Amino acid sequence: MSTPMPKQELGSALPAARARLVRELRAQRIDDGRVLAAIGKLPRHEFVEDAWHTEAYKNKPLPIGLSQTISQPYIVALMTQLLLQGGIRKKVLEVGTGSGYQSAVLAEVFAAVFSVERIKPLAEQARARLRRLGYRNIHCGYADGGEGWAAHAPYDGIIVTAAAAEVPRALLKQLARGGRMVIPVGPPGHQQLRVIDRTPHGLEAQDVSAVSFVPLLPGKV
Repeated sequence: MSTPMPKQELGSALPAARARLVRELRAQRIDDGRVLAAIGKLPRHEFVEDAWHTEAYKNKPLPIGLSQTISQPYIVALMTQLLLQGGIRKKVLEVGTGSGYQSAVLAEVFAAVFSVERIKPLAEQARARLRRLGYRNIHCGYADGGEGWAAHAPYDGIIVTAAAAEVPRALLKQLARGGRMVIPVGPPGHQQLRVIDRTPHGLEAQDVSAVSFVPLLPGKV
């Protein structure tokens, strides 16, 4: 854990840190301008504890407590970019709110974001944080992520930020025609980031890259 940086010093370092992160993402083939603009704008340090502020703009995951992490910016950017491709999407579902950082990135590029979290303290903290940061197009719920949020379905896009052993059927049912899901699938050490499209001919799936996520667990805690 790093030493907390004085707020004045942190503030002066933010523009350069964000610009450096965006350059790194470009070098990793993140080329959607909307995604890069969102990453470059968002105060990632606001989504981690003070002791991790100096690490916030490094391209790596960070702990957020309760055995959970804020994802590596590259993974956040990649999943968002994949969700944007292949069609116009306005309403998306995020499974696994966590710190709310991915939610905020989504809110910068989609009209409406519905996000569910199974760990109550994280759900409450993320809701308060996103409200404080001014997001009004993010709707946070406390629920079993594998069940999605049927009350607001169907969704043009679904993004899952924990790895499922198998793609939950409930989520597939909530994916609109023409919609796309981005989800890590598989056991630890053998996970693949999968893109699933609901086409007029049925579901089409493609594995994009190897990834490492915490497991998607059932129930609420």
